[in-house]
Amino acid sequence: MTGEASEIVLSKQDLREVTAFAAACAEVALAIFEADQPDDSRPRDAVGAAWEFARGGERGKSLRDTASAALKAAKNAGTSAAREAAWAAMSAAGAAYLHPLAKATQVKHILGAAAYAARAAELAAGDDRSVGAEHLQRAVRRVHPVVVDVLRRFPAPPAGGGRVGELIRTLDADLR
Repeated sequence: MTGEASEIVLSKQDLREVTAFAAACAEVALAIFEADQPDDSRPRDAVGAAWEFARGGERGKSLRDTASAALKAAKNAGTSAAREAAWAAMSAAGAAYLHPLAKATQVKHILGAAAYAARAAELAAGDDRSVGAEHLQRAVRRVHPVVVDVLRRFPAPPAGGGRVGELIRTLDADLR
């Protein structure tokens, strides 16, 4: 049928590697959230659930619930930087649910945690874009070849999405 995205083959190991990458990227932003909301563990719990899946756990209700809780934590954040950090954590847990559809929007499941974490760092540094660029370079150095292979199965990310969208496209270009 016209307009339908073709299916991409993704193994559970592919999803584990993507999720591990997302968790590693989001983990570095947790301190930004926790400086703003020291008694709220929801983003840390989401990153922990992502790591659990990446290390062999199952995709299930706990993973979805922690992603949802991190999203709610973002709404309670007192700063834009903390909100972006919570979104990074939510994206890490959500990475396990990358859809096997050849749609450009799916790239956010792969690179979203890194982009949100980079944006959180930028905002925490007074909107210093060089800080975000440094975060992306660290993400490039830590990426597993499987993640790059998975990324290349998808179309390039779409335009738009504000600064996070720019960061996703920059990281995508660096990895492809």
